[in-house]
Amino acid sequence: MQKTLRLFLAVLFVLGSPLLAIGEGMTSLDVARLKMVGGADLSPDGRYIAYVVSEPRDPSDEDFKNGTAKSVLHLYDVASGKDRVFIGDDDKMRGVHWTPDSKYLTFLSKRGEDKETSLYRIPVDGGEAQQVLSYEAGISSYSLSPDGKRVAFTATPKVDKDKKKAQDKGFNQEVFEEEWRNGQVFVTRLEASTKDLKPLSVDGHVSEVHWSPKAGDDRLLIVKAKDPSVDADLMYKRVFIIGTNGQQLAAIANEGKLGDLVWSPDGSQVAVSAGVDINDPDHSDLFVADSKTGAMKDLIKGVKGRADAFAWKDSANLLVAMSYGADSKLMNLSTDGKLTETKFGPGLNFLAVDYAAGKLLTVADSPKHPRELFLNGKRLTDSNPWLKNRQLAEQKVVTYKARDGLEIEGMLISPMGTSGPAPTILVVHGGPESHYDNGWLTYYSMPGQVAAAQGYAVFYPNYRGSTGRGVAYAKSSQGDPAGKEFDDLIDAIDYLIAQGISDKSKIGVTGGSYGGYATAWCSTRYSDRFAAGVMFVGISDKVSKVGTTDIPDEEYLVHARKRPWDAFDFFAERSPIRYVEQAKTPLLIMHGKEDPRVHPTQSMELFRFLKVLGQTPVRLVLYPGEGHGNRKAAARYDYSLRMMRWFDTYLKGAGGDKPPV
Repeated sequence: MQKTLRLFLAVLFVLGSPLLAIGEGMTSLDVARLKMVGGADLSPDGRYIAYVVSEPRDPSDEDFKNGTAKSVLHLYDVASGKDRVFIGDDDKMRGVHWTPDSKYLTFLSKRGEDKETSLYRIPVDGGEAQQVLSYEAGISSYSLSPDGKRVAFTATPKVDKDKKKAQDKGFNQEVFEEEWRNGQVFVTRLEASTKDLKPLSVDGHVSEVHWSPKAGDDRLLIVKAKDPSVDADLMYKRVFIIGTNGQQLAAIANEGKLGDLVWSPDGSQVAVSAGVDINDPDHSDLFVADSKTGAMKDLIKGVKGRADAFAWKDSANLLVAMSYGADSKLMNLSTDGKLTETKFGPGLNFLAVDYAAGKLLTVADSPKHPRELFLNGKRLTDSNPWLKNRQLAEQKVVTYKARDGLEIEGMLISPMGTSGPAPTILVVHGGPESHYDNGWLTYYSMPGQVAAAQGYAVFYPNYRGSTGRGVAYAKSSQGDPAGKEFDDLIDAIDYLIAQGISDKSKIGVTGGSYGGYATAWCSTRYSDRFAAGVMFVGISDKVSKVGTTDIPDEEYLVHARKRPWDAFDFFAERSPIRYVEQAKTPLLIMHGKEDPRVHPTQSMELFRFLKVLGQTPVRLVLYPGEGHGNRKAAARYDYSLRMMRWFDTYLKGAGGDKPPV
């Protein structure tokens, strides 16, 4: 069963806005209050559902304190339909799993007097959580044995005591990328002392461990890379099967990026989402591997879609959430490669799947609601009942042809309360190996329904290089940064103008990361087409970006396909700073001050060039403590407020001077 879902805790915070009357559109405060279901897990006996709700810190509270969204654990009784908050006050809780007998939930946390993250267990029929395992360096991940009596866990060694003493005296210099500590894997009994516990003899950095679910089977599925760097995590994670003594039994030789992996119920196979080769920008294909030999078979080879989430139905069939472009379908996939659509969930965008005791559990969103919980296709949760009192603008899938004839998809949210060509915001996704589904598209950095309620048209294009349409489409932008991929954005604008949707003099663009790169490109190279830009953690100089990022190999292998020293002129030609002299687009630049992926100097360079030239309004906002995207409430609130005010000034207002600081 799929046990986890990576959460995108996209929460907006705007202080002091009044609640809307029934029938009016959404505001930023509404978005700030949105709760969203994250991970969900059926108990093995199918009686209960454990699920997590992301609850934002409400900026209208008098005692508002800055921080990330709270994760609240709920327990849903399938038979009675009763739902209760199971753990509501543990901000450090993660890694929630069922014990094999369905009597307990286990989780990692740092509670009370804990110095490091420990393993806890809590009975489903009531009682307090009890610590069942601790380790001096803290537990990173874990997996229980089929009988629930033993545990395999990963941990990173503590800093050497002598080194720690030296650091405390001020000898705390960092030797860049030479002092990594690899994650190790351990096996022990629950509630045992780990004082003298030794790790298994496994080379490399171990980041995941999964015990075989078959009774009496002492094999472990581990994920390891050469080191704990982000580059290695993205590009070089590989899968191995070992014994509890550390002996390697099989290697599952995925060639490219690695996604989720799950044992089959009988332990004979492993389902793995992975890239088809080292140059595949995504882990979109779904493989099954023989657990004895490691031999892999691609079950969706050549399918023009993406496996987003999956769970074993039985040892011969999987249930898979598939993206086909912007469309999401729940499919049955047999281990011989037969793919058939199930009857569940038309109109939903599936984000997580679980299956147990004949019951199908999904987490899904739609254009009308954020992530909610569904059992056998029936909606169980209504996390934001007040949404019924909000009018949502129409959202639909639009297709248009690029200048070379390629068909491109995108989602259009129509403006409310207006007629005729409208001011338009183009929202460009990052990656570029990601895509927009026809689901919920309103978050702190994505204006969506908030902008539509103010009379904007909002368009989300899945330009070439996006996922969801097969490997060939995802690779189609490689080696051509800011080439045809960003021409697709201009072609989108031309289409919207020709259809009478957009006012050609009032086009704005925004996006983060690679979408920030697109924003910088559109605001310089194509400045004559855009009246405003809001750039987030974006790229401006392709040469210095490679020299300052923590993912240089990923950049080379799945994006540029060449190194800067192979083509300095080419990298310069595809850098927005090359075109600053023609920039006339008012540009708001925002960046996390501690971003390791796209270094904040990328934003500083572009800001400095534009400010010195003095041809157009430009502003740079840095967020201390934030990285590649904002996580805390105040930074998200500030971002969304500044973004909409910038667009209001230059797409709807008189323009001219920058809005107040």
